[in-house]
Amino acid sequence: MNEVIKDMERYAEANNVPIIEKDSIKFIRKYIKLNDVKKILELGTAIGYSAVMMASVKDDVEVTTIERDDKRYREAVKNVNACGMDKRIEIVFNDALDVNLAGHKYDLIFIDAAKGQYIKFFEKFENYLNPGGVIITDNLKFHGLVNNKEKIESRNVLGLVNKIEKYIEYLKERDDFVTRFYDIGDGLSVSFRANDEKVKNID
Repeated sequence: MNEVIKDMERYAEANNVPIIEKDSIKFIRKYIKLNDVKKILELGTAIGYSAVMMASVKDDVEVTTIERDDKRYREAVKNVNACGMDKRIEIVFNDALDVNLAGHKYDLIFIDAAKGQYIKFFEKFENYLNPGGVIITDNLKFHGLVNNKEKIESRNVLGLVNKIEKYIEYLKERDDFVTRFYDIGDGLSVSFRANDEKVKNID
């Protein structure tokens, strides 16, 4: 499996596919291990790299991951099969906002899809969170451009950064959730229900 992971890293670099940074996935893998996470929902599969890395923490971890890009979806299916994890990783080809997961609950929800939709993702998928569960969001620094907007030349990038900043403020203003922000990788947040006594081992 290590060779498949290395192949994924090489493919991502060669084809300019963004995959999670090493420090970020290390943090998430540690969280999964310390908190006995079993059910994970990931928004934004890309080529399956983070799904494989999360599922490989323990044999009882199951991941449902959603990807809307056809090429990346097919690459992810190939990679998951190559790792022998097709029984524990379910890849859904759809837009996350169109997916109905009624009846399912998750210990960890990982948001790593379209940056401009983060608030919509959070509001939709918080309903699928188990007691003691957390929502982890990636890319909150967006390559260091959040809080450094004077460096941005592209209007599209500026729009994305504005939406990420709006999402950060949204998380801070949610009284029913507690969110901790981490300067790890490209910036992570960990959100859990304010009245949830089961949450532990975050730091």
